[in-house]
Amino acid sequence: MFFTYLRRELRRRRKAALVVASGLGLGIALVIIVSSVSSGMGKAQDKVLESLYGLGTDMTVTKAAAAPGSGTERPRFEFDAKENGDDSTQSTDRVMVQGFQTLAATTVDKVGKQDGVADAVGGLSMTVMKVDGQFKRGEFKQDGGTSQGGGRGGFGGGGQPQGEVKGGGASFDVNSYTVYGTDVTKQDLGPLTSSKITSGRTFKSTETNGKVAVVDAAYAKEKKLTAGKTVTVHGTKFTIIGVSAADSGDAAANLYIPLQQAQTLADAKDKVTTVYVKAADSQQIDGVKTAIQKNITGTTVTTSADLADTVSGSLSTASDLASSVGKWLSIAVLIAAFLVAGLLTSSAVSRRVREFGTLKALGWKSGRVTRQVVGEALVNGLMGGVLGIAAGLVGAYVVTAVSPTLTAQLGASGGGGGGMRGGMMGGGGPGRQSAAKSLDIALTAPVSLSIILIAVALAVAGGLIAGAFGGWRASRLRPADALRRVE
Repeated sequence: MFFTYLRRELRRRRKAALVVASGLGLGIALVIIVSSVSSGMGKAQDKVLESLYGLGTDMTVTKAAAAPGSGTERPRFEFDAKENGDDSTQSTDRVMVQGFQTLAATTVDKVGKQDGVADAVGGLSMTVMKVDGQFKRGEFKQDGGTSQGGGRGGFGGGGQPQGEVKGGGASFDVNSYTVYGTDVTKQDLGPLTSSKITSGRTFKSTETNGKVAVVDAAYAKEKKLTAGKTVTVHGTKFTIIGVSAADSGDAAANLYIPLQQAQTLADAKDKVTTVYVKAADSQQIDGVKTAIQKNITGTTVTTSADLADTVSGSLSTASDLASSVGKWLSIAVLIAAFLVAGLLTSSAVSRRVREFGTLKALGWKSGRVTRQVVGEALVNGLMGGVLGIAAGLVGAYVVTAVSPTLTAQLGASGGGGGGMRGGMMGGGGPGRQSAAKSLDIALTAPVSLSIILIAVALAVAGGLIAGAFGGWRASRLRPADALRRVE
């Protein structure tokens, strides 16, 4: 009887049911779209952070920044004096570690033993500055147009030739590129994990001190490097075994070599610049950070959340809008939809006074009438949920299909700041900040099962709220009310 009456009443009041369902559907669709866009913002931000120090890395440990000016070093370039007439090209380079600051390699083991740390690996980030060019001797031109060594010319009273030196000078090019020393025995953690091998292969675990290298695809294209060719770093030749391409943004370095080789080139034996840490539980990251800072002095710990605060640009602006304005807008629309659904249901009950009064006169109890009204409202809510989920999925699909491009600008980080970019070279010494870096990220709007379940829960809640309004109104009706409406 309940379902027969329910089906008949919903068919008879299709327009009213559609209005209620549409109102609830609008609110639910907005919640789905805002939630999916927020999820897409989170994924986009994760891609930005992965480009800094690799997939799966929860935090980095670096040496605490030194006081400005202390231990400042500047690269020096010296060239040999050439014999007369020798204008051959000269070249020299200098290898400098990130921020001029390093940690003892034993720090990696200390970090790995902290509670909540699943794995830790060290790396050495370097910048190589190469200067090459040549000196050109000037040519002495005597007065009268003959050069030095001619039979004629102008001589002063003291017998000295008169004239001037023309031409000559020096022309030098300065080129810099980044090199990252990676622990080839633990390649599942650190900056290299944010890149994929597009040709050749990656390192073997046995190549701990091998003279092999993996080159970034963009740098390889610029320098016309391919797998099988060699590249020289500070006098040491490395065979390129593979070419890698960053999944998002720029690569962490132009060149990757085994850690031991990097330590040798930088004269930093048993030293690392950064320790990359993976937490056993993502919920314990803050606790792990506190433990490392407490137990290992002289270090700076930077988590992904810390780096997320430095991300600016349109990605940050859109994320703020989605998480604040979008959230409150969704709540406001839902509240309005629930209230409108409740008021419409209550109004519909008022128009059915004669019907419910007659049913009570026939023996229906107030509870049965209330259940009937709540059942109708619940079905309207579920219909609204179906409409809302459909509209929300369409909206999320449109956002993903359009894939608007957002710009993420990575704020400069200090030399002890913990990012791969922190404290890069430029003569500033420890604590020098690196230039900001911009990345373009395509926005998507993934819809997860949890969002769908939330939408279903909202649909049921909306139906129950609307049913509560109507049920309260129906429970107060008396058979006498129906008799008053009889003409």
